Amino acid sequence: MFLRAALERCSVAFCLCAVALGALSQETQNAAHDDKISVTLIAEVAAHPPSTRLQPADRVVPGNEVIYTLRIRNTTAMSRPPPTIDYPVPEHMRYIADSAVGAGAQVSFSVDGGHSFAPPESLFVTGTDGQKRAATADDYTHIRWQLKHILKGNSVAFARFRAVVK
Repeated sequence: MFLRAALERCSVAFCLCAVALGALSQETQNAAHDDKISVTLIAEVAAHPPSTRLQPADRVVPGNEVIYTLRIRNTTAMSRPPPTIDYPVPEHMRYIADSAVGAGAQVSFSVDGGHSFAPPESLFVTGTDGQKRAATADDYTHIRWQLKHILKGNSVAFARFRAVVK
């Protein structure tokens, strides 16, 4: 399924990497990266009929809104420096403007495949007419959460964003 393939492209700064495989809430870490911080991705959609209850985003169709939650966990008893988490907007998805949040985190975006990040008002792209224009949420390729505080031992921080299936 295209959603699972998109989830597998997850990249995380701060020398760590987590990939959602199998059930969307399972976590796997790349042994070559920092094993002291783990990131688990959970993708959910609103239950039908519409309610406040969420269910796993196992099957989605165009127009479905998917809520992505990243659980950032310090797996040690020692405090860790504030991590920076980068996550791509999944392929076949359109980021919903102003939906990226994270308590105690500064959120920025990329329009160049995750090579550089900036706040929305500082992002520009070249339109189909060759003219430079302000980027919109549809242009975002990646989201970055820069936590402002240390991640205490055995603690968890959360980040979230929403996107719509194209």
